[in-house]
Amino acid sequence: MRRNYHGGMPDTISSGPRQNLLGTPETRLAEDFIDVEIADRLDDGAEPSDLAREHPESPLVWGTLAQDALAEGEEITAYACARTGYHRGLDALRRAGWRGHGRIPAAHRPNRGFLLALVMLGETSRRLGDQAEVDRVQEFLAEADPTLLT
Repeated sequence: MRRNYHGGMPDTISSGPRQNLLGTPETRLAEDFIDVEIADRLDDGAEPSDLAREHPESPLVWGTLAQDALAEGEEITAYACARTGYHRGLDALRRAGWRGHGRIPAAHRPNRGFLLALVMLGETSRRLGDQAEVDRVQEFLAEADPTLLT
Protein backbone atom coordinates (compact mmCIF):
# COMPACT_ATOMS: atom_id res chain seq x y z
CA MET A 1 0.00 0.00 0.00
CA ARG A 2 1.61 3.23 -1.12
CA ARG A 3 0.70 6.47 0.61
CA ASN A 4 1.07 9.88 -0.93
CA TYR A 5 4.29 11.33 0.39
CA HIS A 6 3.04 14.87 0.45
CA GLY A 7 0.49 14.05 3.17
CA GLY A 8 -1.51 17.23 2.60
CA MET A 9 1.36 19.47 3.64
CA PRO A 10 1.54 22.71 1.66
CA ASP A 11 4.44 23.33 -0.69
CA THR A 12 4.61 27.01 0.15
CA ILE A 13 7.23 28.46 2.43
CA SER A 14 7.98 31.96 3.63
CA SER A 15 10.71 34.03 2.04
CA GLY A 16 13.26 33.29 4.73
CA PRO A 17 13.98 31.61 8.01
CA ARG A 18 11.69 32.63 10.82
CA GLN A 19 12.59 32.53 14.46
CA ASN A 20 10.70 31.10 17.36
CA LEU A 21 10.24 32.98 20.62
CA LEU A 22 13.57 31.67 21.90
CA GLY A 23 15.40 33.08 18.90
CA THR A 24 16.27 29.69 17.42
CA PRO A 25 16.03 29.80 13.62
CA GLU A 26 14.04 27.16 11.76
CA THR A 27 16.03 24.42 10.11
CA ARG A 28 15.32 23.89 6.43
CA LEU A 29 17.10 21.23 4.47
CA ALA A 30 18.52 22.38 1.13
CA GLU A 31 16.06 22.78 -1.74
CA ASP A 32 17.99 20.10 -3.63
CA PHE A 33 18.04 17.62 -0.72
CA ILE A 34 17.71 14.05 -2.04
CA ASP A 35 14.20 13.62 -0.60
CA VAL A 36 12.77 16.06 -3.14
CA GLU A 37 13.90 13.76 -5.95
CA ILE A 38 12.82 10.68 -3.99
CA ALA A 39 9.31 12.13 -3.46
CA ASP A 40 8.93 12.74 -7.18
CA ARG A 41 10.15 9.26 -8.02
CA LEU A 42 7.82 7.65 -5.48
CA ASP A 43 4.93 9.64 -6.91
CA ASP A 44 5.92 8.28 -10.35
CA GLY A 45 5.69 4.71 -9.02
CA ALA A 46 9.29 3.86 -8.15
CA GLU A 47 9.72 1.02 -5.69
CA PRO A 48 10.92 2.22 -2.26
CA SER A 49 13.23 -0.78 -1.83
CA ASP A 50 14.96 0.03 -5.14
CA LEU A 51 15.33 3.65 -4.07
CA ALA A 52 16.77 2.60 -0.69
CA ARG A 53 19.48 0.65 -2.48
CA GLU A 54 20.22 3.65 -4.70
CA HIS A 55 19.91 6.37 -2.02
CA PRO A 56 20.27 4.89 1.49
CA GLU A 57 20.87 8.44 2.79
CA SER A 58 17.21 9.38 2.14
CA PRO A 59 15.03 9.65 5.27
CA LEU A 60 11.96 9.66 3.04
CA VAL A 61 12.65 6.30 1.47
CA TRP A 62 13.09 4.71 4.92
CA GLY A 63 9.92 6.38 6.23
CA THR A 64 8.03 5.08 3.21
CA LEU A 65 9.42 1.58 3.76
CA ALA A 66 8.25 1.83 7.38
CA GLN A 67 4.74 2.78 6.24
CA ASP A 68 4.65 -0.12 3.80
CA ALA A 69 5.92 -2.58 6.42
CA LEU A 70 3.28 -1.43 8.92
CA ALA A 71 0.58 -1.85 6.29
CA GLU A 72 1.76 -5.46 5.96
CA GLY A 73 1.76 -6.03 9.73
CA GLU A 74 5.57 -6.13 9.97
CA GLU A 75 6.11 -3.97 13.07
CA ILE A 76 9.74 -4.93 13.69
CA THR A 77 10.75 -4.22 10.09
CA ALA A 78 8.78 -0.98 10.18
CA TYR A 79 10.54 0.08 13.38
CA ALA A 80 13.97 -0.66 11.89
CA CYS A 81 13.16 1.34 8.75
CA ALA A 82 11.74 4.25 10.75
CA ARG A 83 14.78 4.29 13.04
CA THR A 84 17.11 4.28 10.02
CA GLY A 85 15.22 7.16 8.39
CA TYR A 86 15.23 9.09 11.65
CA HIS A 87 19.02 8.78 12.00
CA ARG A 88 19.66 9.60 8.33
CA GLY A 89 17.47 12.67 8.82
CA LEU A 90 19.31 13.75 11.96
CA ASP A 91 22.58 13.55 10.02
CA ALA A 92 21.15 15.77 7.27
CA LEU A 93 19.67 18.25 9.75
CA ARG A 94 22.98 18.59 11.57
CA ARG A 95 24.74 19.28 8.27
CA ALA A 96 22.09 21.98 7.65
CA GLY A 97 22.94 23.68 10.96
CA TRP A 98 20.40 22.13 13.32
CA ARG A 99 21.74 22.04 16.88
CA GLY A 100 19.34 19.63 18.52
CA HIS A 101 16.38 21.95 19.00
CA GLY A 102 14.13 24.32 17.13
CA ARG A 103 11.52 24.22 14.41
CA ILE A 104 11.77 21.88 11.43
CA PRO A 105 8.76 23.00 9.40
CA ALA A 106 6.76 20.45 7.43
CA ALA A 107 5.70 23.21 5.04
CA HIS A 108 9.25 23.06 3.67
CA ARG A 109 9.15 20.09 1.28
CA PRO A 110 12.75 18.87 1.79
CA ASN A 111 12.08 18.46 5.56
CA ARG A 112 9.16 16.08 5.10
CA GLY A 113 11.10 12.84 4.73
CA PHE A 114 12.72 13.29 8.11
CA LEU A 115 9.40 14.24 9.66
CA LEU A 116 7.72 11.19 8.11
CA ALA A 117 10.45 8.95 9.54
CA LEU A 118 9.97 10.60 12.94
CA VAL A 119 6.20 10.10 12.83
CA MET A 120 6.72 6.47 11.81
CA LEU A 121 9.21 5.99 14.65
CA GLY A 122 6.54 7.19 17.05
CA GLU A 123 3.86 4.96 15.56
CA THR A 124 6.03 1.85 15.43
CA SER A 125 7.18 2.49 19.01
CA ARG A 126 3.54 2.77 20.07
CA ARG A 127 2.71 -0.53 18.41
CA LEU A 128 5.68 -2.19 20.11
CA GLY A 129 4.68 -0.83 23.53
CA ASP A 130 7.66 1.50 24.01
CA GLN A 131 5.83 4.37 25.70
CA ALA A 132 9.01 6.23 26.66
CA GLU A 133 9.98 6.46 22.98
CA VAL A 134 6.45 7.47 22.00
CA ASP A 135 6.60 10.32 24.54
CA ARG A 136 10.02 11.42 23.31
CA VAL A 137 8.86 11.46 19.68
CA GLN A 138 5.74 13.44 20.63
CA GLU A 139 7.91 16.03 22.39
CA PHE A 140 10.22 16.19 19.39
CA LEU A 141 7.28 16.67 17.01
CA ALA A 142 5.76 19.36 19.24
CA GLU A 143 8.96 21.37 18.97
CA ALA A 144 9.74 20.58 15.33
CA ASP A 145 6.28 21.29 13.91
CA PRO A 146 3.26 21.16 16.20
CA THR A 147 0.88 21.10 13.22
CA LEU A 148 1.85 17.45 12.77
CA LEU A 149 0.22 16.56 16.08
CA THR A 150 -3.30 17.69 15.17
